[in-house]
Amino acid sequence: MLVAGFFFAAMGVFVKFGAESFDAAELAFYRSFLGLVFIAGLALARKWPLRTPHLGGHVIRSVVGSVSLIGYFYAMSRLPLATAQTLNYTSPIFLAVALVVVLGEKFSWWLVAAIAVGFAGVALLLHPTMEAGKESPALIGLFSGVFAAWAYLSVRTLGKLGEPDYRVVFWFTLIGSILCAGWQLATSTFHALRPGNAWTLVGLGFCGTVAQLAMTRAYRTGNTLVVGAFSYSTLVFGAAATYIVWNERLPPAELAGIAVIIASGLMAMRVEKKEAIEEAGFES
Repeated sequence: MLVAGFFFAAMGVFVKFGAESFDAAELAFYRSFLGLVFIAGLALARKWPLRTPHLGGHVIRSVVGSVSLIGYFYAMSRLPLATAQTLNYTSPIFLAVALVVVLGEKFSWWLVAAIAVGFAGVALLLHPTMEAGKESPALIGLFSGVFAAWAYLSVRTLGKLGEPDYRVVFWFTLIGSILCAGWQLATSTFHALRPGNAWTLVGLGFCGTVAQLAMTRAYRTGNTLVVGAFSYSTLVFGAAATYIVWNERLPPAELAGIAVIIASGLMAMRVEKKEAIEEAGFES
């Protein structure tokens, strides 16, 4: 998940550059479509089979993931970036609720606390604000977090069925490309591609694909709530990128938010280690 966090943050850098030439719907489409090109080319070169006996599961994961992506990009186009990001990063909280309450799985409440601490760090880092009259985009941004949590649960289910990471990402990018293209065609027209702006799309697609592969592996093989806590690392890497790329210094409150996010990840790791030791029959 740390690898995914790094590449999601890098993708955000390309989104910010690309926003100078493309609107939100286009960027969502190119993220999916170029990701499809990358993963399909890799599968072809490695001779990985793309047919699946679990097509229904892939459709569910891809549709809810695409709805989350569309909602997130829409919120970013209508709300301050910090607000949109904070609303989308409620997904680990909804994930914890689904696992513990809806599915009845038993997790340490310390893990749930770690996720809540991480979200508090996100809010402190991004200090979101919302203008009057922006309630509808805010609700869409919030539901992008709900659908993201649903997508993560679907990824875990597909992993238990033995579906490899590349195949999960392939079907997500394929269906996502179709849905995002429909959104773009229904709301706007595509802008012309030029050498001066095409590089941002290539970077967007590459980083998004690597991040999706790493995130899929994390949710497929790791403790779901621990992975959810570490998903906040994207904001830490994003803050570092803001300073490195644009030389924007963070105020003390935002640095405190980064410290809180790191603390939540360390808390999650410690709880996971303790539970692993207890399951192995040893005393911590």
